[in-house]
Amino acid sequence: MTEHYRDRRKIDPHRGATLGDGTPNDADRVEIGPTRLAFAEWEAAGLTLPDLPRMREHRWRRLTQAVVARDWGGLLMFDPLNIRYATDSTNMQLWNAHNPFRAVLLCADGYMVIWDYKVSPFLSEFNPLVRERRSGADFFYFDRGDRAPDAARRFAAEVRDLIARHGGGNRRLGVDKIMLHGLRALEAQGFEVMEGEEATEKTRAIKGEDEIRAMRCAMVACEAAVAEMERAARAGVPKGGMSEDDIWAVLHAENIRRGGEWIETRLLASGPRTNPWFQECGPRVVQPDEIVAFDTDLIGAYGICVDISRTWWIGEGKPTNAMIHAMRHAHEHIRTNMEMLKPGVSFRELTFGGHELEPQFQKQKYGCKMHGVGLCDEWPLIAYPDGWEEGAFDHVLEPGMVLCVEALVSPEGGDFSIKLEDQVLITEDGHENLTRYPFDPRLMGED
Repeated sequence: MTEHYRDRRKIDPHRGATLGDGTPNDADRVEIGPTRLAFAEWEAAGLTLPDLPRMREHRWRRLTQAVVARDWGGLLMFDPLNIRYATDSTNMQLWNAHNPFRAVLLCADGYMVIWDYKVSPFLSEFNPLVRERRSGADFFYFDRGDRAPDAARRFAAEVRDLIARHGGGNRRLGVDKIMLHGLRALEAQGFEVMEGEEATEKTRAIKGEDEIRAMRCAMVACEAAVAEMERAARAGVPKGGMSEDDIWAVLHAENIRRGGEWIETRLLASGPRTNPWFQECGPRVVQPDEIVAFDTDLIGAYGICVDISRTWWIGEGKPTNAMIHAMRHAHEHIRTNMEMLKPGVSFRELTFGGHELEPQFQKQKYGCKMHGVGLCDEWPLIAYPDGWEEGAFDHVLEPGMVLCVEALVSPEGGDFSIKLEDQVLITEDGHENLTRYPFDPRLMGED
């Protein structure tokens, strides 16, 4: 026997000790990541992979700078996406979202501690920036019952001691999301609890070089998955019996096949169920010569969100003139609004400038004109003029921000909606549309 186990377990023995993104070339590694399929597609697309250790350090530095700039002793995070940003580690993300058992404290000197599930502290060991691993940040009722306040008090005492050693004793503490007992326990320890979400959202909004590379990879993977979903729909619907759920399941499966993680919503609908929008996909069998519209809301490779929307005409017949008009109007909406994107443009300008939807589409327009995106839908939200609130979003675009430009063209009382959305990077001198997926030529009236 000449083959060693250390060679058999590797993803690709020809790649050396590490993969192109800086992670160990080891199929048994702890951190989750892209699959062979994803790497092969990215290589074919000529993409430059992110350097993950460098990306992790970049995020850690940005968060630490945010803490110091606000004169806090530390930043305490419970949101699973903020924990992912700070540590690049995951642990039962969706379960954790409604049963908060993880927490991360980043102190003003950069010392970072994670409280994780008590039997899985090893899940962040790949990241040397996480200096300590503990347990005991779980004080939700299901887990602790009527002794949850006791658990919260023990946790708060640990935070106090860490801030004394690594935060200069500064009791100004940023906190993003916390259970009631935790908040009370921190305040009982003398902490002045500050709004942590403002810091995390603004920190995450500016992407570094490797985050942008990771997003390009995630976009290519997502669009490959969307293409498989479109092929399945166009082949399956004419045969009969293909439901919305059948179509949507393809996107889930293809996302996972490439190392993606989950999809945040169920926004795929067909035919008359597209109006009003926001009906979740279900068992309805899609009929030939109908619209299928969707919004990916997809957490893909590297934990990066790809949030794009397309609307397809499925069938050999011809869309109605009203559908073609609505599709062209939606396309003009996102293209015109995208032209405004460049550094220095204020959120107010984005709200009150750009393309205006026709009156028949105003009542059922989308909830925002644009929104930020990174590990999920993020700050900022760019409202339509009737949703503008003075003082809520006084900021300007900066290089490294990524915005999703939205269009929902949905006639009031109609039997269809058009949903389109592209994901756009703010560059040093303008913008770059990261989305390459084509618009349906039948609905555009080109075929």
